[in-house]
Amino acid sequence: MADDSKYFSNGALGAIGSYAAVGDSFTEGVGDPGPDGAYIGWADRLAVLLSDQQAEGDFRYANLAVRGRLLDQIVEEQVPRAKALAPALVTFCAGGNDILRPGSDPDAVAERYEAAVADLREEVGVVLLCTGFDTRGIPVLKHLRGKIATYTAHVRAIADRHDCPVLDLWSLKSVQDRRAWSDDRLHLSADGHTRVALRAAQVLGLRVPADPDQPWPPEAERSAADARRDNIHWAREHLVPWIGRRLRGESSGDHVEPKRPDLLPL
Repeated sequence: MADDSKYFSNGALGAIGSYAAVGDSFTEGVGDPGPDGAYIGWADRLAVLLSDQQAEGDFRYANLAVRGRLLDQIVEEQVPRAKALAPALVTFCAGGNDILRPGSDPDAVAERYEAAVADLREEVGVVLLCTGFDTRGIPVLKHLRGKIATYTAHVRAIADRHDCPVLDLWSLKSVQDRRAWSDDRLHLSADGHTRVALRAAQVLGLRVPADPDQPWPPEAERSAADARRDNIHWAREHLVPWIGRRLRGESSGDHVEPKRPDLLPL
């Protein structure tokens, strides 16, 4: 993992009293439902870890992310709001939905992404960027691994040019286990979101209660018949509806509003 301590030298970490999360379903927390049915996710979990560094009531958090949002929608809807809130920290994870679209160009997406990063950096002290996941073992997404790797390389270069810390999800080996992913195989599970939150906290210089890359416990071997049943169930319940939305030009985020649009105490 890269050493990002330069972003928090001279006590800067203690100054992070506010945080706004910008992005799509990954940052909204899809796949990690809470007891009330609302999604939690890695950003909410990171906010808790950050709030523990402050006196009670001194930390404020907003989550502007909405599932299904493309990069241009995030730039139009969320980036101005994040700038207006003027938090000490913004996490900016965007472009993944664009890369999944047939015919998309990761180079072109990265150009628009960099313009948004530059815009945020004018108003926000720390902007943490997220790379893509290594999708080698993920059904459907494994066929897009080359495009995702290209986009990830761009994100790291953009981070270097704009002096941003990086949440490197490609190098987080623990999320390549199927238990890190929810039943839809497109979004992280609660355990997957937890591991990402721990890694993000490490990047921000926090001591964390567990290693995000610690090995998973041994798992009973599944039979070929069980695997086939799981694949059939997944295709029927998740893949077919996902393809249908794409063909109809619909988004899972249609009519969805940000779950936490204001900087509020945790």
